[in-house]
Amino acid sequence: MPLEKDTTPQYETPGDAINANGMMLLMGGIDNEAVKPVIEWILYENFVRKKKIKELLLMICSEGGDVTAAFALIDVMQSSKIPIKVVGLGEISSAGLLIFLAGQPGRRILTPNTSILSHQFSWESSGKVHELFATVKEFELTQQRMVDHYRICTKLDDDTIRKVLLPPQDVYLSADEALSYSICDHVAKV
Repeated sequence: MPLEKDTTPQYETPGDAINANGMMLLMGGIDNEAVKPVIEWILYENFVRKKKIKELLLMICSEGGDVTAAFALIDVMQSSKIPIKVVGLGEISSAGLLIFLAGQPGRRILTPNTSILSHQFSWESSGKVHELFATVKEFELTQQRMVDHYRICTKLDDDTIRKVLLPPQDVYLSADEALSYSICDHVAKV
C-alpha cells in the first residue's frame, strides 16, 4: 500500500504556522516595535488575504509598556471587520490590559492563573515650565482616554473605574475578580 503524500503546508517557524491560521502571540513589553507585527497581521487578514478567516485569536502575556503604542493597536483592533478573540495568559498588566480589553465583546478570555494589573499610567517629563504645562494637558487627555476605554469595554461608570480600577495605587486582580468587573467575559483554560 503506497504512503499518502503529506499535504500539510510547510512553514519556516511555528510562529509562521500560527499566524497563517489566524493566531498571533503578543508577549513581552508593549512598544511600537512589539505592536507593529500585530497591527500588520490584523490589516493583512482584513484587507489582503483573499480567503477570510472567521475569527482572529490574539493571545497576550505582557507586563505593559507604552500607552500610545497600545492605543495604536487598540484603534486597529476596533476597526477590524474580523472579530478578534483575546486570551490573557500569565500576566496582562497596564498597557497589556488596555489591549486585552479591546478584544471582541463576549470573546475576552482569561486563563485561571493570569495575573492582572490595572493602574494609572506613568510618564516622565522634563523641560521648561511652559513645556511642562503643555505636557500636563497630554497627561489629562491620556488619563481620560484610559477611563473612556475602560468604560466602553467594561460598562462600568467613571467613578467605579477611577476608585476601583484606576486609583492612585496599583490594583492586582485574579482572573475571577477581573470577571466580576467585566474586564473579561470568561475564565477558562486554553
